[in-house]
Amino acid sequence: MDVSRKKKWVAWAVAAAIFVVLMLVTPAIPQDEAYHDFADQRTLFLGIPNTLNVISNIPFFFVGVTGLILCHFNNYFRLSSQGELWSWTLFFAGVTAVGFGSSYYHLNPNDATLVWDRLPMTIAFTSVMAIFIIERVDDRAGAKSLAPLVIAGALSIMYWRHFDDLRPYAVVQFVPCIALPVMAIVIPPMYTHSSYWLWAAGFYLLAKVEEAADKTIYNWTHQIVSGHTLKHLCAAMVPVFLALMLAKRTTEPERISLLQKWKTSWVAVRERRFKDSSTVDVDCGYAVVSSISEQ
Repeated sequence: MDVSRKKKWVAWAVAAAIFVVLMLVTPAIPQDEAYHDFADQRTLFLGIPNTLNVISNIPFFFVGVTGLILCHFNNYFRLSSQGELWSWTLFFAGVTAVGFGSSYYHLNPNDATLVWDRLPMTIAFTSVMAIFIIERVDDRAGAKSLAPLVIAGALSIMYWRHFDDLRPYAVVQFVPCIALPVMAIVIPPMYTHSSYWLWAAGFYLLAKVEEAADKTIYNWTHQIVSGHTLKHLCAAMVPVFLALMLAKRTTEPERISLLQKWKTSWVAVRERRFKDSSTVDVDCGYAVVSSISEQ
C-alpha cells in the first residue's frame, strides 16, 4: 500500500473513531415534537394546508430537474469523469426529491412524513461531500466514497426513526456545513469559479437562520410570510449557484486556493496603500532667467 492510500485509510479510520467516541460520550437527541409547530399554518387556496410552506418547495423541483438535464444533455456541464457525473446526478436528484418530500411533509407535519423531507436532503449533502473529495483531494477516492457516504446518510435517517436519536443525522447535516466552506477556502480547486461554493454556503446559512427565526419573521412581516417559507426559497438558491458554477467553470490552469488568492490580494492592497502614503507631491515653481545682461 502506497503512502497516499495509507493516509486516506488513516483519515477514514480517524473519522470513524471520532464518530464512535461522540456516540459513546454524548446523550441521545430525541426529535422535538414542537419542531412541527410552524408559524404559518394557513390554508390560503386550493385547499392546500400550510399553503406557503408547501408551495415554496416548488423551486427545488425545477432547479433539480434542470440540473439533471444539463448533467446528461451533451455533457453541458463538461463533467470530466464518471465519478463527477454520478455525484452531480445524485445531488440534483436529491434536490428534485426535496421538492416532493418537503411538500409532502408540510401537508401534514409529523415524524413519519419528516422522513421523506430529510432523506433527499441527506442524499444532496453526502453527494456534495463526494464531489468535494473528487475536486479537491482525489478523483478516485471521491468516486469510491460516493456510495458509502449516501448509504451512511440514509442509515442516519433510519437510525433516527427507529431509535428517536438525531445524533447521526446531525453529523451528516452539519459536518458538511463546516467542512465544505473550509475545504473551499483552503484546498486548491480543480476548476475556476470556486467562489460560487461560498455563495451557496452563505445562502444555506441564511436559510438556517430563517428556519430558527420562523415565528419571529412571521410576526415581523405582519403574518405575510414566515421564516420557514423564506428558508425554502433561500435553500433553493444553493443548487442555483452550483448550477451556475458548473455552467461557467473551466479547468483551473494554476491550482491556487482561495485563501492564497486572498492573501496575495491583501498584500497587493497593503503595498499599494504604502506607496500612496509615501508619495509626496512637490510643486516646483520655475523662474525665467534672462541670459542677456541689461545694458
